[in-house]
Amino acid sequence: MGRTASGRRIDGAAAVRPPDDGDAAAYRAALDGLFARRRFGLRPGLEVVHALLEAHGHPERAFPAVHITGSKGKGSTAVFVEAILRAHGLTTGLFTSPHLASYRERMQIDRVPIDRAEVVRGLARVQATAARLEATGAIDRPPTFFEVTTVVAFDWFRARGIDVGVVEVGLGGRLDSTNVLRSRVGVVTTIELEHTDVLGTTVSAIAGEKAGILHPGMVGVVGRLPPDARATVGAAAGRAGVPLWDLDREIRLARRTVRPDGQEVDIDLPGVRLDRLRVPLAGTFQATNVALAVAASERFLAGEERPFSPERARAGIASVRWPGRLEAVARAPDLLYDVAHTPESARAVAESLGELYPGADPAACAIVFGLLRGKAIDRILAALEPLARTLVAVPVRSDRSVPPAEIRAHAAGRFPRLVVARSAEEGVRLGRAATGPGGFTLVVGSDYLVAELLRGNNSEEPDLSDPGVERPAPGAEVRP
Repeated sequence: MGRTASGRRIDGAAAVRPPDDGDAAAYRAALDGLFARRRFGLRPGLEVVHALLEAHGHPERAFPAVHITGSKGKGSTAVFVEAILRAHGLTTGLFTSPHLASYRERMQIDRVPIDRAEVVRGLARVQATAARLEATGAIDRPPTFFEVTTVVAFDWFRARGIDVGVVEVGLGGRLDSTNVLRSRVGVVTTIELEHTDVLGTTVSAIAGEKAGILHPGMVGVVGRLPPDARATVGAAAGRAGVPLWDLDREIRLARRTVRPDGQEVDIDLPGVRLDRLRVPLAGTFQATNVALAVAASERFLAGEERPFSPERARAGIASVRWPGRLEAVARAPDLLYDVAHTPESARAVAESLGELYPGADPAACAIVFGLLRGKAIDRILAALEPLARTLVAVPVRSDRSVPPAEIRAHAAGRFPRLVVARSAEEGVRLGRAATGPGGFTLVVGSDYLVAELLRGNNSEEPDLSDPGVERPAPGAEVRP
């Protein structure tokens, strides 16, 4: 299994074992070729993925799906849905992004990641198809990293005969590579301003992109959305004839209690009640995610004419492990990882930590922070400011990383003690050294940051950085 920077083993069914057979070199070579496709960037549009899928006999049509989008919470919601449906006896295919410790996490069957040999075969098959389509002019550009990955996953799901695909949207919805499925249920978890250069500059515009996953013949499950966003989603659903279940209307969280091992909630749906449901993940936002997941699972099973079992739902939810989501990875002093990288998700993390550490002295707490360009750094820092007096700015292994010195400049005046570290691991050491009794160290700001720490020295995976990025110089200055 993988290890965190603290040396703790990564628990959970999705943990990936180190190489133990002869395909490790072939796997690494295949991923090196795939990761090079990141230079093609984001190319919203479905023409290329449609052509690839058609050339492979349309694997996306071989299974029904639950399709999940949203500005945050979609990955956690997907994991809860998968666990509930698997507990009902279905063979599940789970497709999520980005990965943390290993590329293989992106596609799983019954929560077991694809093995290396299947990755090698799948990539070779899809990339050979892409080369042929490019040569004949059937596609006018090379497929992107995400387009290739999507086709590999759906092809593997078909080959293994899954009963249901639980699929997280990569970006947006309408033009995302995953928006080719025959979905029974579409979920919109949240909507906020994010990826405005691609999705639009208002919540209504972004809502229109995410509502693009709603198609005739499915039902929709919707979280708490801003009024303008909810109106846009409602209008799109109306045009497609998609009935909607809303959180706080058809889906109700009746009670919530924080527990040392997570939380306990009551969930009411039409005809279904789950009392004292134990959720193993911490955070107010996870209560919302699990409520949406229960509703989406019930609606999927109803569409398949299968009964929904509250007992099986309980068992599935209790089995969930989801690294990097307000995850406690070490104790004394406590060290937590979270992938929050928007102002709203940072506020949710701050609220949840207030529950987990009531009365904690901010002077005893530290934040290790790194993020990518294009994020609302000042608003994120404002949300985190009440938690700690120490902030350690670290680089993220990406050519889009905000330099630590720039983070330090933005944080000036918010955090009395500012430190610049040369690496994420050094930042963790410095943060924990600054953590006092009863306090915590929080690592937050980017999936890439948490991924780097979870991945450790896993040499079977390519560097998590974007192509061409250079690591921080070993002699870079660390300043108080």
